Amino acid sequence: MNWLRIDNHSYNYPILRPRITPILLSLVLALPILGIFAALLNPQSSSGGVLLHLINTVLPGYAWTTLVLALGVTIGVASMGIITAWLVATCEFPGKRVFEWALILPLAMPTYVMAYAYTDFFQFSGPIQTFLRDLLGVDRLPWFPEPRSLWGAICVLSLALYPYVYLLCRTAFLERSPRLIEAARTLGAGPWGAFWQVALPMARPATMAGVALALMEAVADYGAMSYFGVQTMTTGIYRAWLSMGDRMAAVQLSAALLGVIFLLLLLEHASRRKMRFATSGQRFRQIKPWRLQGRKAFWASLACLLPLLFGFILPVIIMAYLAISSGESLNERYWSWLGNTITLSTLTAICAVVIAVWLAYSARLAKGGLQQIVNRMVSLGYAVPGAVLAVGILVLLGQLDIAWLISGSVVVLVYAYLTRFLSSSLQTVEAGLSKITPSMDASAMSLGSGRWELLRKIHLPLLRRSLLTAGLLVFVDVMKELPATLVLRPFNFDTLAVVTYQLASDERLAEAAWPALTIVLAGLLPVIILSRAMSKD
Repeated sequence: MNWLRIDNHSYNYPILRPRITPILLSLVLALPILGIFAALLNPQSSSGGVLLHLINTVLPGYAWTTLVLALGVTIGVASMGIITAWLVATCEFPGKRVFEWALILPLAMPTYVMAYAYTDFFQFSGPIQTFLRDLLGVDRLPWFPEPRSLWGAICVLSLALYPYVYLLCRTAFLERSPRLIEAARTLGAGPWGAFWQVALPMARPATMAGVALALMEAVADYGAMSYFGVQTMTTGIYRAWLSMGDRMAAVQLSAALLGVIFLLLLLEHASRRKMRFATSGQRFRQIKPWRLQGRKAFWASLACLLPLLFGFILPVIIMAYLAISSGESLNERYWSWLGNTITLSTLTAICAVVIAVWLAYSARLAKGGLQQIVNRMVSLGYAVPGAVLAVGILVLLGQLDIAWLISGSVVVLVYAYLTRFLSSSLQTVEAGLSKITPSMDASAMSLGSGRWELLRKIHLPLLRRSLLTAGLLVFVDVMKELPATLVLRPFNFDTLAVVTYQLASDERLAEAAWPALTIVLAGLLPVIILSRAMSKD
């Protein structure tokens, strides 16, 4: 019998296989990312010249803009996501039953669609400025904010991405043991006192996971940034690749950006290494809500209404008006595009949840650092711009000499989506597992439960909300994905995102309104069903 020593323990082949397989799977998913880092070890003279030119001219400005964008989005998504999650999870006020699922609706709104809508609505020739100029009798409004600006981009990204923080924080608040909140109440703490001193520190893993997902999405965004004219690191990557024709320089810039993000994730994970967020000794049960009345109830309702209004309702109204006023009707090919989009999203979401449970559970069992490091490497895919990831996959297929076999197929598309979006599923599952006390595992195993029986009978039921959240995040992300789909899709295989981008890039916003609305409407059904399922005890 073959034995191998891992983590100071000896394992025979049947036990070794579950330990090695998730590591190999993580490495397979991380191959395009590893290829990007490997480009740093293979510098070319032409690429060095392009990089030196960028460093001496525009790269410092790209880095500063990206930093300001990241800080602004962090403040925006954290404030909107945490406050709304706390209000919905622990307070009773008018409209709560609607807000608890409706606040997730901006997830169905792509950032580039929101950018198109608000630019058309708030620009100089838009209805708002036109109305104000006519009302005030002036030719221009110098004080009116410019929508195509860095601050406009921060507002759009914050409104589109805050549901990442809302979903994970709300799940953490709902699953938290009520004894902690009741103890704070006994000591005289009100809703905000219990929030700042008890609930928010205990929900730190979920909060940081949601903020990290939103940050990686914001840093990797190209469609909205390009439309707003905001020059970020991602814009520089695309310019080096498309304008200067140097793919290696673009990949090296991507590696530098990923290195910074990877360092930040490691620092945050190390800062809470010795902290424990699990609760024990009592079944999870619903927190007795605080009943808000009068002005407090009004402000709570308003705090939940504003993100929903500007993150979903208003952009939908703008795009619906453009679609109806244009007189365009749905083409019969739209149903084919819709079917392609839903098929890819559903298949990728199922695969992502299964793989995320496997990787997170393997890291929990291993107790060593290797699986954790590999999982962090897989999570970096979320920060890779979609087009750069697509090029890395094509290069990988070319090196393996199988590009002729599967290039331009649905298999490659799903592989790209998993590499790109597995982070959202993995971090959600890891945040859920961190709240399950290790003593529960020890008790079950002392009663004779094996590892997989422990997962099936104990962990999976407790992770129900987290798994639904993970599937929802991946489903909607795939529906909105644009750059990787443009490069890797099979011939004559268009999705709604591709059609919307092609029409909007030609400034045919009225024609792009129908496919954009279709993306939103198609994402509404799973958003509503899964969010309402998560709200049930």
